[in-house]
Amino acid sequence: MLVVGFWGLINKESFAQEKISGIGTDPMLLFAFLGLVLALLSLTGCVGALRENMCLLQTFSATVLLLVVTQVLTAIVLYSLQGQIVEYLRSGMLAAMVRYQDDLDLRFITDEIQTGLQCCGADTYRDWEINVVQACGVPPSCCIDPLENGTVWNTQCGVGAQQLDEFSAQSVIFLGGCLGSISRWIEQHSGVIVTVVIILLGVQILTLFITTHLLQKIQWSRAQHDAYLQSLQ
Repeated sequence: MLVVGFWGLINKESFAQEKISGIGTDPMLLFAFLGLVLALLSLTGCVGALRENMCLLQTFSATVLLLVVTQVLTAIVLYSLQGQIVEYLRSGMLAAMVRYQDDLDLRFITDEIQTGLQCCGADTYRDWEINVVQACGVPPSCCIDPLENGTVWNTQCGVGAQQLDEFSAQSVIFLGGCLGSISRWIEQHSGVIVTVVIILLGVQILTLFITTHLLQKIQWSRAQHDAYLQSLQ
């Protein structure tokens, strides 16, 4: 989470002098914040185990249990609402395309999706017609080769692309929409995604069992110590 957050902030040049005033509303800051919270949670568990502090261990185990329950419920909801999620994604992406020039965060996310998945628009590159500024073209992130001379970002590479026929346009830009690319990517990596989710949940559940066992052991040790002190009296 920390890596994703700081990568986004650095990639967007959010620490630049002219942008630093708006960093408080940067969504990438949320990832960095959540990463710090998770790091503190891990530190709480480590210190609690090393110092045999029951309060820290109980806080750690309760938070991890809450995270496990939240993740399981999220997975169930996402699985049961697959069809609606596609519509939400379509609506969200179309809204981002309308505000492409006005919102730097939406522009960054849209460009990263289109560049990473080699796609253009929600369902097709023609979706960019809803953007008044891009009415006759598409953003450079839709271009097959957006770099001029391999180094400089060519912001004009997608200008006039929508006026071309599909045969001519396919040599300049990606024609397929990002929703289809996202679906194909999930299908191709479904096994890896499920494996990673199971491993992460397994590690968290194992951590809960270990923490519970450690708490019981600390309680037993303290009870034995108190019993020994009482026997001496």
